[in-house]
Amino acid sequence: VFVVFDVETVFLYPWAMSFDVLGVSVFIEAFIFVLILVVGLVYAWRKGALEWS
Repeated sequence: VFVVFDVETVFLYPWAMSFDVLGVSVFIEAFIFVLILVVGLVYAWRKGALEWS
């Protein structure tokens, strides 16, 4: 799970640095990207992948 969110940071950092010149369509694409990752996080959470045992 850590690797997924580490890769998310690598993808979103350049987007955040050039947000002002990219426009709204790229914002929507980034939002969908983050939404997909959040769905994966919720799935992992419900399956117990985040529990220490």
